[in-house]
Amino acid sequence: MHGRMAKYTVSSGDIHELARTAEDGMLPIFKSQPGFKAYSLMESGNEIISFSAWESAEDAEAANKAAASWIAENLAGQIALEEAGIGEILFSTTLGVSTKAGATA
Repeated sequence: MHGRMAKYTVSSGDIHELARTAEDGMLPIFKSQPGFKAYSLMESGNEIISFSAWESAEDAEAANKAAASWIAENLAGQIALEEAGIGEILFSTTLGVSTKAGATA
């Protein structure tokens, strides 16, 4: 299983309203993509951190492109991408991924 992480700086707008916009707009797009497992947002000061989980690295890469397109169309001028990455999820209690052979978290 792979994860996509993105950190955005908020330049304008209410951070909770931006999250609602993402829940209403980005979440349905992610859910329609192959390999979707989970999507979360958290706030830290004037930043939004996005995390999504995907069956494969290829699925996560496709999600990265979908997110960039949706943000450009819907949140341009309100948030700016600061950092993004895709990698293997090593363990997750929520997703049932464990580092131990045969175990579930």
